[in-house]
Amino acid sequence: MTATPDTPPASDPAASGGATSTRWIWLAILAVVVVVGVLAFVLTRSDGSGSGGQSTSSGTVVPSGKVTVGTITVTGNPLADRPSTGADTAVGQPIPTITGETFDGSTVTIAPDDGPAVIMVVAHWCPHCQREVPFLQTWLNTNGQPEGVRLVAIATANTASRPNYPAGDWLVREKWTVPTMVDDENGDAAAALGVTGFPFFVAVDAQGRVVERASGELTAAQWESLITAARTGSAQPGA
Repeated sequence: MTATPDTPPASDPAASGGATSTRWIWLAILAVVVVVGVLAFVLTRSDGSGSGGQSTSSGTVVPSGKVTVGTITVTGNPLADRPSTGADTAVGQPIPTITGETFDGSTVTIAPDDGPAVIMVVAHWCPHCQREVPFLQTWLNTNGQPEGVRLVAIATANTASRPNYPAGDWLVREKWTVPTMVDDENGDAAAALGVTGFPFFVAVDAQGRVVERASGELTAAQWESLITAARTGSAQPGA
């Protein structure tokens, strides 16, 4: 007499069905793991092109959005244009209050009561600005936000007919971490600071008075000198 095996042979239908069920269970588990992984990647991925910006070690990337030309309100006396030579008559004068919006429509204000600050004015089509923005961002990535000094920028001269438009997309690509106001079509924010060239910088002391203004591409030493001028309220000799 042939002995009956304790387990069904491979050809037994019951054994075949059990193996198939187990295989489908494992395949279902694998599919769930893959879907969860893909969702986690999508939710955490940030390449700087989405609305709302992204976080970095040194701050928040300027938010993207639909604002390409802003709305500006200026309160107080505008600064005189920066002279190309001679003494700058704006030194010692309080800056006006400038209210506008960022690229996502959030309100941003530049005011005398902000304390020590360095204001940067850039234009998307300006080749000097296109070099200075990544240069300054590299400095910020290395050194962090300057202690006790607010940094704020104005994107001005926004013109669809000129290269590198819109400014918001450009600054997101550069991973720019400085809060930025979008100037209006007349350049009222820039005009209120007496801007005469790009990029343009205004160092402001704790009382909201101009300590120093500069224009053009800065070296690291010149940039650090502006920060020190804002912090101490005194222009740095030889800067």
